[in-house]
Amino acid sequence: MKCLVCRKNQTLMEKVWRFRLCFLHRGPNQIIRALRMLPICHFSSPKVCPTNKTKKIFRENLDPERSKCTLTHQNVHSTLLNCPSDLIALRFFLWCAQQPNFFHNRIVFDHMVGVIKRMMERYKTVKSVVRELASVGCVIKSQTFLLLLRIYWRGRMYEMVFEAIEQMGAYGFTPNTFVRNVIIDVSFKIGRGDLAIKSLKETQVPNFVTFNIMLCNLCKFNDLFHIGDVLRMMLRWGYHPKVETFEMLLNCFCKMGNIVEAHQVLGLMITLGVSMSVNVWSMLIHGFCRLQRLDVAGKLLDKMVETGSSPNIVTYTTLIRGFLKSHMVHDAFNVLSIMESKGDAPDLVLCNVLIDSLTKVGRYNDAIDVFVGMRSRKLSPDSYTFCSLLSAICSSRRFSLFPKLVCGLEIEADLLVCNSLLSYFCKSGFPALAVKFYKVMLDRGFTADKYTFVGLLSGLCKARRVDQAVDVYHGIVMNYPGQDAHIHTVLIDGLIKVRKFDRAISIFKKVVAERYALDVVAYAVTIRGLFMGGRTEEACSLYRQMKEVGLTPNEYTYNVMVSGFVKERDLNMVNLMLQEMIEAKVRLSYNTVLRLSKFLCRSYHLISVIDLWIEMRNLGLISGEVMHELFPDEVVEGVKGDDGHITFSDAYSETDLHVETSGSEDFCDVAASIG
Repeated sequence: MKCLVCRKNQTLMEKVWRFRLCFLHRGPNQIIRALRMLPICHFSSPKVCPTNKTKKIFRENLDPERSKCTLTHQNVHSTLLNCPSDLIALRFFLWCAQQPNFFHNRIVFDHMVGVIKRMMERYKTVKSVVRELASVGCVIKSQTFLLLLRIYWRGRMYEMVFEAIEQMGAYGFTPNTFVRNVIIDVSFKIGRGDLAIKSLKETQVPNFVTFNIMLCNLCKFNDLFHIGDVLRMMLRWGYHPKVETFEMLLNCFCKMGNIVEAHQVLGLMITLGVSMSVNVWSMLIHGFCRLQRLDVAGKLLDKMVETGSSPNIVTYTTLIRGFLKSHMVHDAFNVLSIMESKGDAPDLVLCNVLIDSLTKVGRYNDAIDVFVGMRSRKLSPDSYTFCSLLSAICSSRRFSLFPKLVCGLEIEADLLVCNSLLSYFCKSGFPALAVKFYKVMLDRGFTADKYTFVGLLSGLCKARRVDQAVDVYHGIVMNYPGQDAHIHTVLIDGLIKVRKFDRAISIFKKVVAERYALDVVAYAVTIRGLFMGGRTEEACSLYRQMKEVGLTPNEYTYNVMVSGFVKERDLNMVNLMLQEMIEAKVRLSYNTVLRLSKFLCRSYHLISVIDLWIEMRNLGLISGEVMHELFPDEVVEGVKGDDGHITFSDAYSETDLHVETSGSEDFCDVAASIG
């Protein structure tokens, strides 16, 4: 019975391959119709029962001398689509590659990726696939492995790449430069840069592609040390990088702030006669902007114009962003004016940069004006524009502007937009809407991230839905393990703000017991909660514990400690904390200066504290702007004296200032920036 089935399959295979010539001369539709005429249902299995007669049929029908036909990419692809099995498709693919002057295109290789993936599911190993090819009359040559290698490489089947190379060795074939190039690229793809470098050293005759693959991947990994070695090796072999490669190298060095190396690459370009493109100028300007050398960046722009290169919108955007990041708003607007005078109008990217950067330097009105002006420029805001606008509105606390500004706009809602709206609802005093919006997000199929959780927890706490906030928090840490310190801090801070001190401290202790990640902000917030709850000894103990676990107090922590001891009227601890702040060169915040001045006004015999105050003022740890705002000029002059006497204004003595109001509104911004 088995022999009968094999004979029947042989007959059907002979029919299929007897018609192959007419397939190749017909159009795709004709090929499909011809295939449908054949009873190929018996070929539903990818595996063919090979016999001596079958092998003979394959050899005879795939002999190029006996089969004079014209191969085109279209009819080859069409035939592959209609092959009765994956094994036959692979055999046909290999046969076509053996024909003179025929090379498969990308479409065919992409199709073969799917074919090979199915075959690997069936045969498991490269060795088995090669054995099956041999069973249907395929002569295994080095080209066979090279083609398989390209398919595995293109399909990102990296494990199979190394197995195919191993099988090449088993068949006695020596890997050529192409194989070495594949090994190098795949090694980088799997994170084994060391293996790629080793393979480069073992390559006997590297070519241009070898070095280009190395440089591209090394730039992606910012491996500046090996970039220099490979570039020197490339030059020794007589190969020169392309313009695109030079630009990639410059971008890498400038991005990492290695301007010296960037200059060396620039010198090599000039030596080799490579012209300075606009991209090169823009990268150099970007590099100096990252180093905050705006003076050099501005001179480069002038030099660029002098040499006949015309800055493009990318060049101007880079310089404007650099000026705004350094709070040089006037210079940024000057560059913008120059750009517009040359007929270049701001595009969407530049408008987004302006809105975001102006918001960060506190120029909220200017940021909003840029957004309003986008309509006259016929620029459609995207999700980044929307989020930057929300940031400007929330920072300026002009919440009522938002509905008016976005009325009639259609913004594609992504996770970034949803998270920004959650934050807006919380900050604008509508926490209930934040919770409701979170449910809408989930219903629409969004997957929450840590910023979503922050918005939800903040909203629940501000709405005083404490039990629900704690339940949601426990669900987050259980279902989404590995959360960073920001998630825990937000809940603790939210509980403290609604004066649920005991519950906040309980959450913190549980986080410590579970060994979850905690940072200095989490400790500082909990310390503030302890002071507010009247648990001063525990606050001091937690402060010491924080330093014992290796966390260095930051400016916020020190100011919380000083404010807490001022509230407790503990002169010795105030004195000690001010000494620590002087040693750490940490500034007193505006709110802490207010509380400390009130404390000193009502106290007597505080010469030691006053001396520390004067020392901090002279060291610049209390800004002159704060001093002049708080005290008359003659008092400030008195602070500069060294006679140990000072007279403080009591203008603020009637203000009821307590630690529980210290920076609570500012904390979210501090935590968000660190988290």
